[in-house]
Amino acid sequence: MSSNHDSIRIFIGYDTREPIAYHVCVQSIMETSSHPVCITPLRLSNLQTVFNRERDPKQLTDFSFTRFLVPYLCGFEGWGIFIDGDMLLREDIANLWNLKNDQDAVMVVQHDAFQGDHSFLGNSIKMFPKFNWSSVMLFNNAKCTTLTPEFLQTVAYQDLHQFKWLENESAIGALPKKWNHLVGYYEPSTDVALVHWTLGGPYFGGEFETAEFAAEWFAMRDKAFSVSN
Repeated sequence: MSSNHDSIRIFIGYDTREPIAYHVCVQSIMETSSHPVCITPLRLSNLQTVFNRERDPKQLTDFSFTRFLVPYLCGFEGWGIFIDGDMLLREDIANLWNLKNDQDAVMVVQHDAFQGDHSFLGNSIKMFPKFNWSSVMLFNNAKCTTLTPEFLQTVAYQDLHQFKWLENESAIGALPKKWNHLVGYYEPSTDVALVHWTLGGPYFGGEFETAEFAAEWFAMRDKAFSVSN
């Protein structure tokens, strides 16, 4: 049984095309957390003994499937957090951790139903119901035993991200929207705990350099890569 002194287990999606995003995301967690954290990058090359599925043309990132390995990697015990790598924490992640509800199997920000296509690094897919719900997930691991490596080898991409692996949709708990603020989809806001540059982050330059909260990302980047004299 977990205690208040256990580390918060955080798994972050790592895409080889944007490594700096991962490192700045980690820095933002360390800067804001009041609680011990245990951070694991979900990088494909580190997961070869667990997951070796051929890349699906529908997936936009390297971690489209591996994010659902979190319960397995936790031994189907306790809780674990997954977040995309292109994010920035502006609030203590312990506040997210404290929202855990043992009645739920997984907890997400239940975004509005978006229409049209979503593009990222030259790839584009048509948005489907529950699109982007899986970019921040609080897993109640013991209630997610369907998510084995074997299951993830064959499950359909959209079925996975629409949580059809759960017997009952009521097992999906709701998180406040401030814990997955989609830049470019939602109106600018100051009440944001977690920023998500799902269309492309400030590190891509060009128009993204002036995106919402970009200045905070650059400040966090400078902190992450500063060298003391």
